[in-house]
Amino acid sequence: MISREDFAFTIGYDGEQAVVDGKAKRQYGSLSTMELAEKGLYRAAFSSALYSGDEAEMQAFIDYFNAKAKTAYRNADELKRLFGVNLETVKRVLVL
Repeated sequence: MISREDFAFTIGYDGEQAVVDGKAKRQYGSLSTMELAEKGLYRAAFSSALYSGDEAEMQAFIDYFNAKAKTAYRNADELKRLFGVNLETVKRVLVL
């Protein structure tokens, strides 16, 4: 499995290889889920919450996102479709 930082800033896949935005990872990789959300990096924040597997962290992100975007998403599955993010088995990482 890849690191949380790599997963949060994955921009796509090439087979079983994750393609990661290296600049964003260097700049924002040390931030928590909610710090990413507060900076407006919602996709990265959602990925971070999903990677953590922590229900409370995910719910905090959903509540924050719904308040900011004036939406009514209820769970991670709905946001997976919105952001196009899903946990995948990755063997390698390519940082651009």
